[in-house]
Amino acid sequence: MTGLSASQDDTGRLFDELLVMHVQSGDQRAGERLAARWQPRLVRTAMRLLQDEEMALIAVQESWVSITRGIDSLRDPARFAPWAFGILRRRCADRIRALQKRRQNESSVESEPVEPDSNDEKLQIRQAFDALPHDQRLAAQLFFVEGLTLAEIAEAQDVPTGTAKSRLFHARRKLKAALSGETP
Repeated sequence: MTGLSASQDDTGRLFDELLVMHVQSGDQRAGERLAARWQPRLVRTAMRLLQDEEMALIAVQESWVSITRGIDSLRDPARFAPWAFGILRRRCADRIRALQKRRQNESSVESEPVEPDSNDEKLQIRQAFDALPHDQRLAAQLFFVEGLTLAEIAEAQDVPTGTAKSRLFHARRKLKAALSGETP
């Protein structure tokens, strides 16, 4: 991370913290600004976890309901990122459980979509992420895409920092192997 991007990241975090404090004091416009800043990040992460746009949008919407209801209980506004991603993680897990239950009730097996054969770098990265176990995928998404620290990832996943570090280590190893054509 360059000095400029680190400075921009710090500025963004401080702005988010200020917005959270304003929301907690009842400023509705600050809530709208916070939602506008965070909606794309939450959708991007939900899409990575659920791999279904409709389910991702539902999970994000449910997350915002929980975020708005509980934001007054957030004691440290600087912890908004891991707190919000933790809520999103739980809503995505709820969506996955609901889908599994519905599939069990229907007793039907859906065929996997055929993925196009392409050397496109984005497709390879997406496939490598999709092949990761759920917990490792979330850790990698939060670290590489969202820029969270290990402590924040641990908080978002509700695990000890060592577990988050291990998940990220294994995810990184598997991603590297998948993108270089090796077996992990």
